[in-house]
Amino acid sequence: MSTVTLQNLLDYLKSTLSSSNMLWLSERLQECAKEKDDQALKPYTIEEIHSRIAQSELDSSQGRVYEFDDVIREIEEEFANEGTH
Repeated sequence: MSTVTLQNLLDYLKSTLSSSNMLWLSERLQECAKEKDDQALKPYTIEEIHSRIAQSELDSSQGRVYEFDDVIREIEEEFANEGTH
């Protein structure tokens, strides 16, 4: 959303809301912002990367792998089916 749009929204809210409603709204917006930050993607730690590599190597050595063509075919089928739902 553009700065101008946000400023217009703020001006509108300031002209229509009471002080207590503005405080209530600001608290809810801050809570939402914190929740969104908590849900944001975070980079893996080195330990997590090493763990995932070890698991992948184990899966591969035990034959739990997918052929590239099979994965592509499954993705294409999934996208094709999206239009029918």
